[in-house]
Amino acid sequence: MNIGTLIYTWLTGQYVGKDKDGNKYYSNKRNYKLKKSKRWVIFNGEVEASRIPPHWHAWLHKMTDEPPLNYEHSYIWQKDNTGNLTGTSEAYYPSSHPLSKSDKNLKPKPDYESWKPK
Repeated sequence: MNIGTLIYTWLTGQYVGKDKDGNKYYSNKRNYKLKKSKRWVIFNGEVEASRIPPHWHAWLHKMTDEPPLNYEHSYIWQKDNTGNLTGTSEAYYPSSHPLSKSDKNLKPKPDYESWKPK
């Protein structure tokens, strides 16, 4: 985060809420529903856009008027947000990839079976 954002937040920022990761969300107007209001986030830790949960992303981009202060998942299939894990030890690799954590003795399945005449 740069010093300009901190100064702007200190001078004009109105605290709106924070998510479960500790990221804090602000608006420059008391009425954050106004079209001209600006909305921004101060990250808790590493600045990485993929760490913003989808419901807060919708609020930041003015897709919703109300901030999701007490958001609960509506469906059983919804998962909690995880940041982009590419390039980390937790990154996903398919089972056929050399860096996969699956059993190394497995051979990858062929994409197709060749036709054998009888």
